[in-house]
Amino acid sequence: MKKRGLLVILALVLAVPVHVLAREFTAETLDAVVKVRAEAPADARTAASLGPLREGTGVVIDSNGLVLTIGYLILEASHVQITDSTGRTVPARVLGYDHATGFGLLRARSAVGGPLPLGLSEDLGRGSEVLILSYSGNGPSGQGAYVASRREFAGYWEYLLERAIFTVPHHASFGGAALIDRAGALLGIGSLQIPEAIPGQPVPGNMFVPIDLLKPILSDLTLKGRSGASPRPWLGAQMEEVGGHVVIRRVSRGGPAARSGLQAGNLVAGVGGIAVEGLADVYRKVWALGAPGVSVPLNILKGVRVEEVRVVSGDRYDYLRLNPSH
Repeated sequence: MKKRGLLVILALVLAVPVHVLAREFTAETLDAVVKVRAEAPADARTAASLGPLREGTGVVIDSNGLVLTIGYLILEASHVQITDSTGRTVPARVLGYDHATGFGLLRARSAVGGPLPLGLSEDLGRGSEVLILSYSGNGPSGQGAYVASRREFAGYWEYLLERAIFTVPHHASFGGAALIDRAGALLGIGSLQIPEAIPGQPVPGNMFVPIDLLKPILSDLTLKGRSGASPRPWLGAQMEEVGGHVVIRRVSRGGPAARSGLQAGNLVAGVGGIAVEGLADVYRKVWALGAPGVSVPLNILKGVRVEEVRVVSGDRYDYLRLNPSH
């Protein structure tokens, strides 16, 4: 039954022209899609990995210039500009960032477009018809798509979503793109291009952050710049799954993992003497230990021996130079 469902999605992608769904776009919906251009200082922590200059899409979500985007576009940004559907460019400031979800929030200095209402992403299931809008070239444009799956996503940057939204076919301008329903309600924000949007099938697509994750934290992000939830302990280690094992691919300069002597190529076999089963399991075990500052006992494979390396965790928000555009 599961295989049949995957074949149905593949058939939809191959047989139905995406412009059929894209006809649902309205002028009001397009007006809510803006271009985000952000510049970070050369010495920003994220400049090496994300680049000092970043461009993507944002979505207007209120009538006073509040713009939602994907957080990596605006991390440590010192200057941000918004370009609306008419081509008018206005300055904006970074209002908030939430690492747990990946959302970033901006406030344009003047009104830009009409807002999109927040929809209900929980109801999205495999095969749901959706629309993807992004700002590329000279203005907003988009395509129709289908939800290929709803599943867990673990990112190498100590990031975990329980029910990310995966869509097909792939949309090239995915960063900050709006995922909307036929009524024009916002369902998610674009984050990544994925080689396997359908599990076990080499079908490229995109991963979207569900909009339902924004609703509980929107007020705090707007007023305080970050979620009111307790911060998680941060290792400063980028990890990936290789051949069923969790391997450190890079450590953040001056971060907790680097200070503890961990290096790229180290294999994480367990946490506190308990074996780990994949990247998501590492995160859950580390986060369950307590708040930033807690000592994390990582079991590291060195040669043929497993050694315990204690990492005094930190707070990612203290490490990053956030909101310099305020």
